[in-house]
Amino acid sequence: MVNDMTFNLRLPSAAALLAATTAIPAAAEMKYENNSGGYVLLYGQLNPAIISVDDGQESDTRLLDNDLSNSRVGLSLMQPFGQNEFTFRFETALGLPNSTEWNQNGTDFSGWTREDIRHVDFGLKGSWGKFSAGQGSMASDGAAETDLSYVGTALYSYTADENSGFFYRGTNGALSGITVGDTTSNFDGARRGRVRYDTPDFSGFSASFAYGQNILSSSDDDDYYDVAVNYNNTFAGGVEFAASVAYAVRDFDNGSGERNDAVGSASVLLPSGFSFAAAAGTRDNVAGQSDPSFWYTKIAYEGDWVSWGKTGVGIDYYDGSDFDTDGSSTESWGIAVVQRIDSINTDAYLKYRNHDFDDGTSFDKNEAWVLGARWKF
Repeated sequence: MVNDMTFNLRLPSAAALLAATTAIPAAAEMKYENNSGGYVLLYGQLNPAIISVDDGQESDTRLLDNDLSNSRVGLSLMQPFGQNEFTFRFETALGLPNSTEWNQNGTDFSGWTREDIRHVDFGLKGSWGKFSAGQGSMASDGAAETDLSYVGTALYSYTADENSGFFYRGTNGALSGITVGDTTSNFDGARRGRVRYDTPDFSGFSASFAYGQNILSSSDDDDYYDVAVNYNNTFAGGVEFAASVAYAVRDFDNGSGERNDAVGSASVLLPSGFSFAAAAGTRDNVAGQSDPSFWYTKIAYEGDWVSWGKTGVGIDYYDGSDFDTDGSSTESWGIAVVQRIDSINTDAYLKYRNHDFDDGTSFDKNEAWVLGARWKF
């Protein structure tokens, strides 16, 4: 069968914009300290990427803000308070045209909305642990994404940052109603308006507990609560190891029941530069919906190959079951290289990602190429 291939390029000055990002000089840290040991830190990042997606018969390429780690600005405050520390964090995405807001039918850019607010987070930290309140990370946020590799900047356990809105195309040429994002997830936790407690560190172990609601959405009155246990240590010889496990519950306000997620991930970084990461998770959905699960693994290497900064390369594999439909299977693999440019505080990356979904219907594979640069200030 011969496919009619079309290629739509929408990159107004794309190369120039990406080059401009990587040509920005490194900014001095915008940190303002007071005489009592406190400080205010202003920070942010830009993460433009040229993304090309091929659904098997058509291709589209655009310059977008990569939802992998979207462009944002923030303010962090710390002030000693007796034997404790009072903290405050405000952070918002910029609302730029985003990689989750396009597909074969065009774009649906929302601009900035209140759901772009990432943190409005107050905290009090002491030898007893940390108590937090406000919009911020639930306990399970990050539990599926423990990753010590440098290439994890671009390649990690969630596989659809750049093409989640694209529909799978049948081998007959027709678009299905199933998107790439419908068929993959790592069940990682989210940010909510919540109260949270983090224990002190005990020989590398710590635990977190949180309860919250989606205060940024007018259509979500569900309750969210979760617990996580984390471990991080460096052993003799310089071997680094980290792991997380979490259990999260979403209690639906409409009385339909609860959704329960169990996730975990682990990573090891060797002094040689080799690293390994793995993750797995299951979801127990409400009645009438499938109960998907996944596992993920990655091998990576990083080293100082050039004078600009360290280089990371990696390859990964994702296997999912029962997404969207009982009995379905999802496979994804990717390869990436990330280059640190120390002089401008930038991480440049090139990634290839392949998705294959099977629910008994014949679909073409979905492929994505990504060239991006994340500049932090």
